[in-house]
Amino acid sequence: MTELTERAADPAGPPRPAAGTPSAPDPAFLGRRRELAGLRADVGRAGLDTMAGRPSARARVLLIAGRPGTGRTALALEFARRVRADGGCPDGVLRVVLTDPGGDPVPVERAARELLEGLGAPVPPGADADESCEALRAALTGRRVLLILDDAVSAEQVIELIPDHRDCPVLVVARGPLTGVADVRPCTVGALDQHTALRLLARGAGSTRITVDPRAAERLAEACAHLPAALVLAAGWLAANPDAAVARAVRAMTGPVPGDAVETSAPDESTDPVDPGGETASESSADSGDGPLERAFRLALSALRPPAARVLRLLVLAPAGLVDAHIAAALAGCSVGAARRALRGFALLGLVRPADRPPPPTCAGAPVGTDADTAAGREEPAGDPWPLYEVPGCLDPLLRDLVRRHERPADVLLARARVLERTVRRLVACRAAAEPENSPARERSAALPSTLRFLSREEAARWLDSRLPSLTAAVRLAVVDGELDTLARRLISALAAALIAHRGERGAAAHLYDLNELVLEVAERQGLDGERAAALLDLGDMDLARGRTGAALKRYRTALETLRGLGGLGIPPAMGRALESIARAHAESGDPQRAADWYGRALSRAQATDDHDARARLHGLLGEAHALAGEWRPALLSWRAAAAAHRRRGDPDGYALALAEVARTRGCAGEFEEALRAGYDALRAARAAGDRRLEAAVRLRLADDAQRLGLPADARAHRRAGEALL
Repeated sequence: MTELTERAADPAGPPRPAAGTPSAPDPAFLGRRRELAGLRADVGRAGLDTMAGRPSARARVLLIAGRPGTGRTALALEFARRVRADGGCPDGVLRVVLTDPGGDPVPVERAARELLEGLGAPVPPGADADESCEALRAALTGRRVLLILDDAVSAEQVIELIPDHRDCPVLVVARGPLTGVADVRPCTVGALDQHTALRLLARGAGSTRITVDPRAAERLAEACAHLPAALVLAAGWLAANPDAAVARAVRAMTGPVPGDAVETSAPDESTDPVDPGGETASESSADSGDGPLERAFRLALSALRPPAARVLRLLVLAPAGLVDAHIAAALAGCSVGAARRALRGFALLGLVRPADRPPPPTCAGAPVGTDADTAAGREEPAGDPWPLYEVPGCLDPLLRDLVRRHERPADVLLARARVLERTVRRLVACRAAAEPENSPARERSAALPSTLRFLSREEAARWLDSRLPSLTAAVRLAVVDGELDTLARRLISALAAALIAHRGERGAAAHLYDLNELVLEVAERQGLDGERAAALLDLGDMDLARGRTGAALKRYRTALETLRGLGGLGIPPAMGRALESIARAHAESGDPQRAADWYGRALSRAQATDDHDARARLHGLLGEAHALAGEWRPALLSWRAAAAAHRRRGDPDGYALALAEVARTRGCAGEFEEALRAGYDALRAARAAGDRRLEAAVRLRLADDAQRLGLPADARAHRRAGEALL
């Protein structure tokens, strides 16, 4: 997930603040004064190159190192706030998380593209790591942005993303030292001091309980090893059990690992089955380790009834770790309302956190991003009826362990299938919202449940933008998994349609390229040659548009071979498109003779299938190729044939343009008298078509031909008329 605290409406224009993102230091942030002071000193300190008398060519790199749950990301974001408040990064703060849920490192090219999207810069479709990083460095040139690379796995991830100038400092968050990053300034974070830990507990549990029994509060902080994430969970349990003494939480944290469930109050039969509170969850006794974070996790989990505990553990199956009530309901097979109540309860306990916008950290130990940061009692994001949440990264492995031990593989697959099915329906409604009123798509979407529909095009566009990371992750996971290929194909189709409807093909080009590559993977796995060929042709078109002519030609040839392999099942339009695409690629590469050869093959195909539109178009393309090769006689024949084809089709614009090309070709061949006669034919056709611009161009060419033939008066008259039309 990439976040930019200020984004320019125009990349070259002034930035505007993003809603809900504070730029001043967070007054709720607790502790870490020494670390903040060290980071502030390091960002302005001269590097080794500068001290040696060599100007530094790259940005200064700072490192916050610590285990998940220590508040490392919260510290990074508070540092960013303070730098912003002092005017140190006027163009904003850009953040990307470099580890996927589950622990897999994010590929460098994907991280660079997410950063480009955060900047509002164009993303090159199909770009590899080098091209993506080069585009990122170019987009950062002239900007003063603080770049936060969160949860980095390796030095290689970081090095490729470092800007080429010192105006964009880089703050890396990682578990430990990153050997290989030159001149890095490390800052190690660990446990909180006792005073800050007690203040964090008081924030969640209420100051009264901490004041009444300060010794118990101190023992609870010690049982949590003063780790911020553990303290947040313990405080969340106290907030969910307002009648429980702090000593009770201490006994649960310091007693023997169950066996025995953590003591809880008797269940209230009126409580919703997926609300927190009530009967102890059966898996609360499961031992996934005996560290303070694991014990605090079991403590928080004990506040949930079994159905709610199952909802919680299934959240780790959510694509990109992002979940709203729709996704939670699909995962657990419960109602959307019950899932919404469950998510609110999880947020109260610190088991999930809002993810709609960069949330201000509540304390030095309440990290945002990859670590636990939701303190007890945090409210969900305002203004969104379906707020988005995420599971803290430090809890992700604990929940995945519970899924492995308590969920059957068939149930996990079913949960994933339900998520994909609901996502497809939401995307269908999202696309329909972009259609005009009373359109068939709007009428079909009206039959969907009200919770799936969108009230306006703007609401659907906002939903698509906010959910795009999880939507693209859902597609990737479904394709990689390989067990839900039918749903994966439907999801790809629905996402592509929604993107085109709201962003247009040009604005969605980068995502469409990725989706076509995933279609290709599924089609090859399932033996769907027709879909494979279509994906190859689409990818080839996008490669050709980016100037990757060799890659495009290779895709086109593979598509043609695939279509030929279908035999009698071949699709004539696709076959003709493949032939024409190969010709266009040769033309783009500067080989007009080969282009003419392949256009001729495509023309033969169009004539055999009686495709009149393709015949008219291909005659013209063949004429262009012959003209580029200096073959004027074949070019003239092709343009004459194109004119005749357009006339038969009843296309006056195409007919006039073809006649103009006939005149131009005769002039290029030195046949000026014939060119003059053909020009008058083209002039009459342009007038009949009402094409003033073409009429002006024909007039100017007639002026040139008349001048060559020694007719200066005619030349002046045609030139005046042409200039008047222009």
